[in-house]
Amino acid sequence: MEELTLVQRIAVWALPLIFAVTVHEAAHGWVADRLGDPTARNLGRITLNPIPHIDLVGTIAVPLLMLTFTGFLIGWAKPVPVSYRRLHSPKRDMAIVAAAGPAVNLLMALMWSALLLLAHQQMHTMQVVALPLLLMAVAGVFINLVLMAINLLPVPPLDGGRVVTGLLPMAAARIYARIEPFGMFILIALLISGVVGMILGPVVIGAIQLLPGSELVLGILPTLFP
Repeated sequence: MEELTLVQRIAVWALPLIFAVTVHEAAHGWVADRLGDPTARNLGRITLNPIPHIDLVGTIAVPLLMLTFTGFLIGWAKPVPVSYRRLHSPKRDMAIVAAAGPAVNLLMALMWSALLLLAHQQMHTMQVVALPLLLMAVAGVFINLVLMAINLLPVPPLDGGRVVTGLLPMAAARIYARIEPFGMFILIALLISGVVGMILGPVVIGAIQLLPGSELVLGILPTLFP
């Protein structure tokens, strides 16, 4: 397969990334609403329409710059606000709300893998349509598993950190929650040092290998990067 141009790479990655980050946030809002906090619903954030969730920096600017200059990309959407005190059981429910984001990324990875297999079946008869869908599905599998893995890191305010806080005894949870103001600095340090890549690389590859069409994903994925 020929190397993709920058425009082609943007076209392949755009929809998978947008839906990966926006549906992730919608899932937080939907679960919070089910557990007693209607804040996200009142703000119109429980929707599959990506527009209310898009952050101009995190969903558009940063991914475009990263794809242009590094060949890799990551992004985020506007966080869905959750009112801790309005949840039925705040400590427990906050952990469930947090877990909903990575869980829906895993679900979307499964959906993209199903589309991948369908597109692959049509390659000989409808290549003009099937090939873009095939590439987009590979991107969808990869970006959702990367977001799932990053968000499960046990560093507040990432989802994994909130899950750990919800599982700890109250006294320990209060101490652990104090890390949150420094969480993003910790994450940046881990990213720069390469620790995140060392930890999450095997996790993402292992998750891909468990999905239908894993050989296709691993075979095609290198063509999506320069």
